[in-house]
Amino acid sequence: MSDPSPRPSTRRESASVGEVVEFVKEYAIQETVGPLMGAGRWIGYGAGGAALLGLGFMLLLLGLLRAIQSEWDGVAEGGTSWIPYAIVLIVTVAVIVIVLMRINKTYLDKENR
Repeated sequence: MSDPSPRPSTRRESASVGEVVEFVKEYAIQETVGPLMGAGRWIGYGAGGAALLGLGFMLLLLGLLRAIQSEWDGVAEGGTSWIPYAIVLIVTVAVIVIVLMRINKTYLDKENR
């Protein structure tokens, strides 16, 4: 009687050196170039957003300084002219601390989450 189940082939297929090199090239491109292409757009949006937020924050701080100087009588003259600058500096440091505390790590690759 013959065995109805197919027998596995005893012949091994071996790849040539050229095929192995080609497989390694394709793998390297898939694992490096693909993620880097997405990283360029990610970095571009991040840099643009950071520049615009920085400009807006700077204008808000300048507006705060001018408001304190114009609305607070007697502070812009004499030995107390430094007080508006100190207030704006304290607000700036507080905002920077809050922003740094809110930074979290994000990944370019969705698989690492």
